[in-house]
Amino acid sequence: MSTAVIVVDMLRGFLDECCPLYSGPAARAVIPNIASLLTEEKNKGSAIIFIADCHRPDDPEFDIFPPHCVTGTTEAEIIPELRRFASSHVITKQRYSAFFGTALETLLKELKAEKLIICGVCTDICVLHTVADARNRDYPVEVPTDCVASFDEEAHRWALKHMDKVLGAKLTRKEQI
Repeated sequence: MSTAVIVVDMLRGFLDECCPLYSGPAARAVIPNIASLLTEEKNKGSAIIFIADCHRPDDPEFDIFPPHCVTGTTEAEIIPELRRFASSHVITKQRYSAFFGTALETLLKELKAEKLIICGVCTDICVLHTVADARNRDYPVEVPTDCVASFDEEAHRWALKHMDKVLGAKLTRKEQI
């Protein structure tokens, strides 16, 4: 079965403490787990796809959240700890789901991906919406629970439960994949 790992928003704008949407210590804590997952999956031949939040300076999302990950800024860059894995596929997005208005679906078809592993931040926002859209496209989805995080622990737990019980994603731990 051909697998693609989708790494959602592991960007400086969410993982550098000085940024307005810093996702906190829980988000920093998953970085080594994601690096380990990517190493394992790359060795298995899985495709690695990075999704990067990237906004215009006047993006309507800034009515909800402070300006973040603006095109051309350091906030829109993949964090240094994972950058080495982003050599092939990086897709920018302007909305919560990695599928909305992007080439992700086309890329997955080109790669003949049959299963998706989705990790990154924020569990309750961009990860959740990406998982929902993947499941709506009938992909089997795994979410390693030790490779996702959010700035809101309660919302993180709710999103994991929703992905499992409502969306039918398989929750795993990195070690079990």
